[in-house]
Amino acid sequence: MSALPLDEVWRQLAERGDPSPELRSVTEAALERNARVATILDLRGLSDVTDFFVIATGDSDTHARAISENILDRARGDGFRPVGVEGLSTGRWVLMDYVGLIVHVFLHEVREFYQLERLWGDAPLFELE
Repeated sequence: MSALPLDEVWRQLAERGDPSPELRSVTEAALERNARVATILDLRGLSDVTDFFVIATGDSDTHARAISENILDRARGDGFRPVGVEGLSTGRWVLMDYVGLIVHVFLHEVREFYQLERLWGDAPLFELE
């Protein structure tokens, strides 16, 4: 799969139904901090828990925390607050739960270990440039 520009991903997601506005906010925030392999999984119709996963990788725990903090700051500024945040202090795997959207920011080795993309292999996957 090749990475796509955010506008193209947004167009493709919209063909399946309007994506949540917080999805764009957190995705742009992750890209602003140079998240690696930023990916959206569209779980609509596959999960009763959430509609989307945003998965991103940081090069180090400091980078993963910077990505996560930017997501939290940007989302708050756009009027979105998570119901829960886990792992921010260590930066190995940060999880931010926005109910209809769950954000995962991993270190590379942790992301490889859990392989959420494979676990949710039936979900349409969009890798961002």
